[in-house]
Amino acid sequence: MKKLAVLGSASGQNLRAIVKYFENKDVLITAVSDIENSDFISDAKNMKIDWKFLPFEQNFEYFSSHDFDLIALSDYRKQLKSDVLELGKFISIHPSLLPSFKGPDAINRAFFSGVKVSGVTVHLINEDIDNGKIIAQYPVLIENLTHYDEFEREIHALEDLLYPIVIDKLLNNQVFDFSDLIRSGGCGGCSGCH
Repeated sequence: MKKLAVLGSASGQNLRAIVKYFENKDVLITAVSDIENSDFISDAKNMKIDWKFLPFEQNFEYFSSHDFDLIALSDYRKQLKSDVLELGKFISIHPSLLPSFKGPDAINRAFFSGVKVSGVTVHLINEDIDNGKIIAQYPVLIENLTHYDEFEREIHALEDLLYPIVIDKLLNNQVFDFSDLIRSGGCGGCSGCH
């Protein structure tokens, strides 16, 4: 059985998609949050999966004593230290096509910058924020009549579709291919291929 930790702070959006994707697979998921009364932990409890409140200062102790095959960050608000990153394979998802729009508020900054293409990136984590090796990316076009709310929904839908597939591939030592996303039933829940 593979062991996956999903490390988050506030929102449980990606966590819900990951748990749903793996519900009939041989993967043990543990939700880990640095915020004790977060929606992230509430969602984990509601989905009846293992969960843990883990203050940031205890990351090294916890991850050095647990043998996870992969640690996937989902809206985790702090930068992990290098000694923690050496304890396993850490990945994250970011709502832009990195290296563009690194850091917080990427959806808003991308939309209002005037770019016509943004998207989602899954990447390895290193000490530099949003600067780890890119594992997978998928684009979202911003058309002239696209409203911000539509764009934001499409980015989040794409995150929920892409992230679990990439996690599954990494857990099974496979390489992600765009055809994996198409076989999963779509390209992010948009109104049609762009």
